[in-house]
Amino acid sequence: MNGLFVSPSPHRATTMSTTKIMLMVIIALLPSAAAGCVFFGANAAIVLAVCISSCVVFEYLSRIIMKREQTISDLSAVVTGLLLGMNLPATTPIYVAIIGSFIAIVIVKQLFGGIGQNFANPAIAARVVLMLSFADSMTSWVVPYWYSDVVDVTTGATPLTASWINYTESGEAYKMAPFTLGEMLWGETGGCIGETCAVALIAGGVFLIVTGIISAATPVAFIGSFALLTFIYTGSAVETVYGVLAGGLLIGAFFMATDYATTPVTTKGKIIFGIGCGLMTFIIRNFGSFPEGVSFAILLMNLLTPYIDKLTLTTPFGAKKPVKAEKTTGKE
Repeated sequence: MNGLFVSPSPHRATTMSTTKIMLMVIIALLPSAAAGCVFFGANAAIVLAVCISSCVVFEYLSRIIMKREQTISDLSAVVTGLLLGMNLPATTPIYVAIIGSFIAIVIVKQLFGGIGQNFANPAIAARVVLMLSFADSMTSWVVPYWYSDVVDVTTGATPLTASWINYTESGEAYKMAPFTLGEMLWGETGGCIGETCAVALIAGGVFLIVTGIISAATPVAFIGSFALLTFIYTGSAVETVYGVLAGGLLIGAFFMATDYATTPVTTKGKIIFGIGCGLMTFIIRNFGSFPEGVSFAILLMNLLTPYIDKLTLTTPFGAKKPVKAEKTTGKE
């Protein structure tokens, strides 16, 4: 029996590290980020570069000030910066992007202890703060290829802000979407830098699921619940597909609602989390004052994650429930 050791769990070793996980996420995000740079030009690339670099700098400086071990090598700051930049319009002023990076890294992440300790997704929280603080900058959209000499109009609506066109044919009214399905799939619409190309986002999400980086439970529950509610509400399969492809639903479902630190740990919890996100997104989009509700929905569900974990906590194999002490009357 020589060489037999008993050690605390976990007993299975893995070569997967935080750095490798973050690298895989970056790889999954690159196609949609590249598509955004093609559609929205050099401005988009500058916003992405500013967000990534400022997030890394803020993490480096905050770790020094707090006298903690450096963590910039784990690439989590790069992922946060990339996600934040992809959730901003291409015309976002540089100072707004830097403020968003400060909020994401210093306020939301480092002040709560760093990676794994944050109460909410840093990029989501930063975007919500920027939306409420710099409404004009955060809702200034440009049409694809606006930087080209061929295009005369530079500003335009997003799929969520554009109105469906009502037509009457043979005495019957019907709606026509302001963008075609092809434009929605390939991203040739107005919107944030990294949210318009549905094909790239779906490909990146599937890549993360296949490689085991994320669970399919949350994205499927998120997208599925939103689609079901939209279909029940509108009665139109076309409007349902349109709603799924529009706005930040796909990037939110695949890349932001699957954050390890701010989402439930059990499969049942992930499903509840995803359904909650889908429900809140549906309510805000259809009955709220904002055309988009993904960021608000994920942020709200982040705050509920500890309670979802508590409700879905599993009992370890072989464990027994604690026996409650019997009440005594004080009489012998």
